[in-house]
Amino acid sequence: MNKVLLRADHVGSLLRSDQVKNARNLFYNDKSIDRSELTNIEDQSIIELIKMQENVGLSCVTDGEQRRSFWHYDFMDGLDGMEMVERSPEEGVQFSGIKLRPIFPTINGKIDFPDNHPHIDHFKFVAKNTGVIPKISIPGPSCCHFRTALEDITHPEYEDLELLTSDISNAYKKAVRTFYEAGCRYLQMDDIFFAYLCDPKHRETAKQKGHDPDFLIQRYAWMMFEAIKDRPADMTIGMHMCRGNFRSTHAAEGAYDAVADAVFNQTGVDIFFMEYDTDRAGGLEPLSLMSKGEQRVMPGFVTTKGGKLEELDWIKRQFDEASKYIDLDQLGIAPQCGFASTEEGNTLSHDDQSRKLELIVTAAEAIWGGVEN
Repeated sequence: MNKVLLRADHVGSLLRSDQVKNARNLFYNDKSIDRSELTNIEDQSIIELIKMQENVGLSCVTDGEQRRSFWHYDFMDGLDGMEMVERSPEEGVQFSGIKLRPIFPTINGKIDFPDNHPHIDHFKFVAKNTGVIPKISIPGPSCCHFRTALEDITHPEYEDLELLTSDISNAYKKAVRTFYEAGCRYLQMDDIFFAYLCDPKHRETAKQKGHDPDFLIQRYAWMMFEAIKDRPADMTIGMHMCRGNFRSTHAAEGAYDAVADAVFNQTGVDIFFMEYDTDRAGGLEPLSLMSKGEQRVMPGFVTTKGGKLEELDWIKRQFDEASKYIDLDQLGIAPQCGFASTEEGNTLSHDDQSRKLELIVTAAEAIWGGVEN
């Protein structure tokens, strides 16, 4: 069986329905409904979102991360050795003009991937309810390190950075195998912190923590490669990179130049979802560093941060420009990020979201003649 290589795709998260938002509030805050009631409401929302994705013409669907509060922390919280801790509001991670909810990952034991991780069942539900390709998106290996403060790593052995990153990679290797055994043939890992390490501010922060940012880039590429290198030949691995997307705001900026070679040529990833909707992402020149072959880049010219619909002719011109640096046959199209990296979601409507995804399909058909070739 061949790998999944599509022309039209999306990053994974979708706006939560009002029913899901209300039910999650009733379960987590009011404690007035039980887990089975919440799950039933999430199930119905996911089924409707799957139909929406199929109806706009996508050949690959996700659950929109309807069962998650965050794109990353829910997965990380399910790992052995990790726990999410809530602190005072002023400690929240700073985005542009707004702070993230003050949830912080901590590492208090040996990192491992448990066989009963809840995201396995999340994937199975999508697979059971679609006639097209089911995909699940999870945070990439680097997230467990980059997002955890040094003082929140209390497992004594993990004073050794190489041991910590090696154990994280081994946990992800187990995750890859477990998802495959569950029927997953298209697994996406959101390793956005490669893009953060293109930002001078984040690079300086890394240095203040005692890390060489260029070493981190190489180590994070190694972590990904080790995690996925033994995957079966018919399993596709995608990787998303962006500069933050909390309620339509951002947390980083800077061109991909510092990471492009490591990302394209050292990770072993098949498909790259790259933010390209603003000048914060820099130019398209780094695309020239991808080797010729079957790897594919999905430039995110279409933004998820607002509802204004891009023009098809403008999108075509962006791909004309991109093809100066990489063969058009190694390109596809997806939005710049997910529509709801957290359950709050971005500042656009459900109709805006559908129109954006429909535009992705229309653009793929106009540029390549279809969404799957």
